Amino acid sequence: MVKPRSTHDVFTPEDRSRVMRAVKGKDTKPELIVRRLTHALGYRYRLHRKDLPGSPDLVFAGRQKVIFVHGCFWHGHDCARGSRQPKTNAEYWRAKIARNAARDAANLKALEAHGWRALVIWECEMKDRDALAVRLRDFLG
Repeated sequence: MVKPRSTHDVFTPEDRSRVMRAVKGKDTKPELIVRRLTHALGYRYRLHRKDLPGSPDLVFAGRQKVIFVHGCFWHGHDCARGSRQPKTNAEYWRAKIARNAARDAANLKALEAHGWRALVIWECEMKDRDALAVRLRDFLG
């Protein structure tokens, strides 16, 4: 990843573009943590089913349950990381994150309307793996 030389330097448009292109939508570190933990608990799943609203990260078809693993910043979580305000092109990013949050809410509503139950796990919840395991077991059990 390209980093500014000091706290006062700003990315060039080309550097910013390269950084943003590198942001992954699938197989992120938080998603891999949830996948490994879920598998260790004995649950099996499918990944990113495109025929379901929002292409959930983990799909438990037999249980009609899905799990989304959201990045706090990208999906507008109310934690410290999620409430950070971008310094460059701030209005664009605020609108983008608001659209992401609205799309997420619509996807959850559509899933519920089709009889699916959904769990959203936030990136900031990765710190306490024991608590995360309890949430997963409670949701899937």
